[in-house]
Amino acid sequence: MNGALKWKLVAGFVLVFLAGGIAGAALGGLYARHLFFDVHHSRRVGERMKERFRAELSLTPQQETKISPVIDRTAAQLQEIRRDTGRRVHEIVAEAHKEIAVNLTDEQRQKLQQMADRHRPWRHGRGPRQFIPESPPSTPR
Repeated sequence: MNGALKWKLVAGFVLVFLAGGIAGAALGGLYARHLFFDVHHSRRVGERMKERFRAELSLTPQQETKISPVIDRTAAQLQEIRRDTGRRVHEIVAEAHKEIAVNLTDEQRQKLQQMADRHRPWRHGRGPRQFIPESPPSTPR
């Protein structure tokens, strides 16, 4: 085997390896997107429940029709619980920030505001919320 043939084989193996890595990364990304975003999308809870019952219990069409309102009601209740929990979490964190802000300097309060802005759930369609930390009482330090 001559030197040129060896380099062609090595180059071919490297290209196949790179192509496999790229294909694996692309498929892994699609799977991760499905796993973390599509499957856990809160509006699809009822659909997923129906699919699982249908598949695991081998429901007849009549049974599906009868249990569909129960699943829809359950999904709506779960969505409301999720909304309420999100609101409560936001209120607790906002209250903690207000209590913390009293003990901070103006610069630290500004940084706290920036921290709150970064973690605000505006990406989820609820819009930005205003957090204004209370100024500390003017006491000598």
